[in-house]
Amino acid sequence: MGLPISATGHALAPGFRDTALFRPRRVALLADPRIPVARLLARNMAEGGFTGPLHAVGHPWDGMALAVDPGALPEPPDLAVVALPPQTLDAAFAALAARGCRAAVVPTAAPGLADLAARHGIRALGEHSFGLCIPELGLNASLSHLKPRPGRLALLCQSAALARAVLDWAEGESVGFSLIAGIGTNADYGFAGALDWLARDAATGAILLDIRRIKDRRRFVSAARAAARTRPVVAERPGHAAAEGRSLPDAVMAAALRRAGVLRVEGLDDLLSAAETLARVRPANRGGPEALRGDRVAIVTNGQGPGWMAADAARRGGGRLAEIPEAARSALALALPDGWAGGNPLVLPMDQGHRLAEAAVMLAGLPEVDSVVAVHAPAPEEDPAVAAEALAAAVTAARANRSAPVLAAWLGMATARPARTLLASRGVAVFATPEAAVRGALHLAQDRRNRAAAAELPPRDVLETTPDRAAVEAVLAAVRAKGRLNLDEHEALSLLDAYGIATVRRRVASTPEEAGRAAFLLGGTCVLKVLSADLPQKTEVGGVVLNLSGGAAVAAAARDMQARLRALRPGIVPRGFLVQAQAERGTELRLRLGDDPMFGPWIGFGRGGTAADLDGDESHDLPPLNLTLARAMIGRTRASRLLAGYRDHSPAPLDVVAEALIRLSQLAVDFPEIAAFTVNPLRGTPDGVVALDATATLRPAGQRGLLAISPYPAELARPVTLRDGRSVVVRPIRPEDAEALADAFRRLSPEDVRYRFFNRLREIPAAQLARLTQIDYDREMAFVAVPHDGSGAGVARLVLDPAATEGEFAIVVDRDWKGAGLARHLMGRLIEWGRSRGLGVVAGQVLADNVPMLRFVRALGFRTRATEDPEVIEARLDL
Repeated sequence: MGLPISATGHALAPGFRDTALFRPRRVALLADPRIPVARLLARNMAEGGFTGPLHAVGHPWDGMALAVDPGALPEPPDLAVVALPPQTLDAAFAALAARGCRAAVVPTAAPGLADLAARHGIRALGEHSFGLCIPELGLNASLSHLKPRPGRLALLCQSAALARAVLDWAEGESVGFSLIAGIGTNADYGFAGALDWLARDAATGAILLDIRRIKDRRRFVSAARAAARTRPVVAERPGHAAAEGRSLPDAVMAAALRRAGVLRVEGLDDLLSAAETLARVRPANRGGPEALRGDRVAIVTNGQGPGWMAADAARRGGGRLAEIPEAARSALALALPDGWAGGNPLVLPMDQGHRLAEAAVMLAGLPEVDSVVAVHAPAPEEDPAVAAEALAAAVTAARANRSAPVLAAWLGMATARPARTLLASRGVAVFATPEAAVRGALHLAQDRRNRAAAAELPPRDVLETTPDRAAVEAVLAAVRAKGRLNLDEHEALSLLDAYGIATVRRRVASTPEEAGRAAFLLGGTCVLKVLSADLPQKTEVGGVVLNLSGGAAVAAAARDMQARLRALRPGIVPRGFLVQAQAERGTELRLRLGDDPMFGPWIGFGRGGTAADLDGDESHDLPPLNLTLARAMIGRTRASRLLAGYRDHSPAPLDVVAEALIRLSQLAVDFPEIAAFTVNPLRGTPDGVVALDATATLRPAGQRGLLAISPYPAELARPVTLRDGRSVVVRPIRPEDAEALADAFRRLSPEDVRYRFFNRLREIPAAQLARLTQIDYDREMAFVAVPHDGSGAGVARLVLDPAATEGEFAIVVDRDWKGAGLARHLMGRLIEWGRSRGLGVVAGQVLADNVPMLRFVRALGFRTRATEDPEVIEARLDL
């Protein structure tokens, strides 16, 4: 029962449709000739070869039919290109909306474009958009100096100059485009909407992003992740290093892109290298952990020096030189000229450049090789065209045999340029230097790892946190009641106590004498600290004293601390003192929460101590975290090696550190009014971890952080008792349900599988399991029914269309749980959630012979009707 889980891809409500923007049938140009770019726009549009009606409105332009105003257009235009003075835009948008136009491109200045677009119901790319190119349709409504050729690369850019540079490169490399869209200042229609379109566009093979500003962080990450599931997505952020102190925002952006499965590159050279590779090359479809890394590079060359340059580039870039097995060496030695020693790089004699192709094909067929880089150096008495033709044929053969991809580095200029042009025209990823070719191979490997990590199926184990939220609320309320935003150390540690992170034993004292008594009660060696929300760096004023034994020593140290503080910080009146039991020696770590202007709350992990900021050993991610993500965070730091134990560093349990990260992440999810939180140090020992110090800062009253990734909606979980007395918990699905979902699928009858998936699947592929369990709760919901034994009794899903006006449903119930009312309850929960999201319609497709399902949905009030496919019935429910 049910339907495939993909969204419908169209909105039924009147208004904007993305097809009007990205598949327009009729286009109008509204351009004032006094605007500098107007003539370029008009010429590009007229010469682009657009097959539909092309009208100039208000001013005549060659190659276009003239309409005096939008009302005079014979039919409503799907798309308007608007280059008008700012003061005339309101009237122009009003006239376009009245004529039925709902999509626009604005390449010029348009102050207040977002409000203008919203007021008239028109979605607009811009302001200062590069424009829109759809080469397949012959549409070139852009500020380009070249006419883009059709192809499978998409470019979403904010910089018009960068767009022209990419187009110029693409023309020289014979690379074509499915779409070029200038986002401009991202005032209205931005990256998220375009990525949603490209995620469904079969004509697009890879996507390039030029990002400066993200308007809707949550929608962007969600849309980027959807696009990256099915094709490579590469992003560059110009200007991130232009100002001092930009390393943290850059690291947070890298974390956001990594979570989405997007490949992050640095600079135009890297962007073009990635484009060259990903537009032409697909990785070998091989299994196993070694192949998943995808970084084993085999190098073949007709020059020793260039070959070793490529080898050095592979090692510097984090790749590995592929190990050629003995049997393969013997075969290569027989087939190739004498002189090869069986190593990697494989160096052919100078005059054997034409045999690069033969060697490359042989290497590409080895399971121990993930990519081949063929490096050709100019040689006397050689026809480079012969070698290039042979290599082009070899690349075609490798693709046909599903071998490892072959990339070429064709060195030189005078004799090499024609060869590179020939190779590019034949679809070969070709570069001018060995380093660039190897970088392309490693981009391919990193893209594969990124997208695999984004779709990784986590284990069943879930860290169930049961924090004392009431205790946290009380602490935060007390801090605000005192007119403060900063928490002192004891208050911050109390928040960790409430979330199950172990903290050091401690007592608060108001006077030196109370501090002495507190030390007596704690016993053993103590640490004395000044307690003040205004002194986050207590060591700078001597506000921390270690190795104190006995109450008298602590009281004396407290009196000295008081005097020192009066002298150094006379304006600060501390709350008192914090006396702590001195913790045992261990590895010092730091956990942090912070807020990024573009991507919102982030979490950091790395080495702790007073020099943590200088050490630079910190990884970053976005909350919420699970165990898989937390372990990966730890693994990206040098501190992870210390946790395993090193010389005088005792080991510490990695999973306990990961749990601390998850608990801190959950604190950020539950209390978005927390702006910053630092635990330093979190001390790791063989027995676990303990927080010794913490600081926290609240946002001003009324402000809340917005996560870039939707948190798990635990509040929607409910216990349910069915008609037959059995009980289940119905809750939103989560990534850790992948294994249980696969088990539940195996228990389905062949008939139920066909009803649900419209074909006879024997197993759900891992990629689809990830898609079904790793969902964006803002645009999709799946409720699972879980009995006490943890198995799956049923699942119901509702996927919103891009306009969030309609949702597609799917439902399946285990045969042992049918007839107890579970299906009705699951559908009721879906409808309830759909109403809460403001949906107008819940719809689905049902096989015509699925009589029980048709009877079921009609009983719920769905209307059914035939479709163009006689085997499929559509069911619709107006909410």
